[in-house]
Amino acid sequence: MTEQTETTPGWLAPEDLESVRGQLPILYIDAVPVRVDETGVVTRIGTLLRIAPDGTVSRALVSGRVLHHERVRDALLRHLEKDLGPVALPHIPASPQPFTVAEYFPTPGVTQYHDPRQHAVSLAYVVPVAGDCRPRQDALDLVWFTPDEAASPMVQQEMAGGQGVLLKQALAYVGALP
Repeated sequence: MTEQTETTPGWLAPEDLESVRGQLPILYIDAVPVRVDETGVVTRIGTLLRIAPDGTVSRALVSGRVLHHERVRDALLRHLEKDLGPVALPHIPASPQPFTVAEYFPTPGVTQYHDPRQHAVSLAYVVPVAGDCRPRQDALDLVWFTPDEAASPMVQQEMAGGQGVLLKQALAYVGALP
């Protein structure tokens, strides 16, 4: 009898992922969690507090890879649940449309977005959440900001890799820029 390692379909082994990252763009999603009032106006924007591998602390959006044979809708739900908890209750529209496409490069300055690991193309969404959000996985905390606070230089400086730019684009998209 041969021994088999159980793996989740769509995941690459770390060494395979490293090889692919050096050769092909990888598809990601970025999600900006928001709270809306009864008329649909954005009242709060959530950012995660994370510790990077180098030990620095920064704010981040919900983000992650889209797996092989996974619908974008399912990737959004999976990453929102992974980062915000199982009862965040995200509202994904019937036909999700990104507010922008962010292209991250390993070389700084090619675009406003930088990821030293890879060339990544990310579909970015604003996602209302109605439930109780409790950060999980590698997120230390989830902080809710007003639109004015989220656009402030202080919050923008705390975001790495161009995600502050993405956050401002999301605010403009929903008409919440101060």
